[in-house]
Amino acid sequence: MIRYQADADLNQGIVLAVVRRLPNIDFQSAREAHLAGLTDPEVLALASDQGRILVTHDMRTMPRHFASFIQGHDSPGVIVLPQSMRPAQAADDLLLIASISDEPEWVNRILFLPL
Repeated sequence: MIRYQADADLNQGIVLAVVRRLPNIDFQSAREAHLAGLTDPEVLALASDQGRILVTHDMRTMPRHFASFIQGHDSPGVIVLPQSMRPAQAADDLLLIASISDEPEWVNRILFLPL
């Protein structure tokens, strides 16, 4: 099953909405992963080491850092959500992704939501 890692900037309501709807999903919060103060490359490395798709609102710098990161490493992937996306809609899209795809499909891919 797909495993998600919330970036430090991700609305915690999204994580809660996903976990509320699918309690057995593995969606680690930024707090659980101790991401506060880490740079984008460090966050990407941590998510990669743990085999987690990074979920972020950072449309400004994360795509650039992701492109650099995958030049030397494999990444489980990144999903970028706009800040304006309602948590319920974001949860629906993340749950759909988790239900119809497998981890290998996301390696070194970035996806911008909404679907």
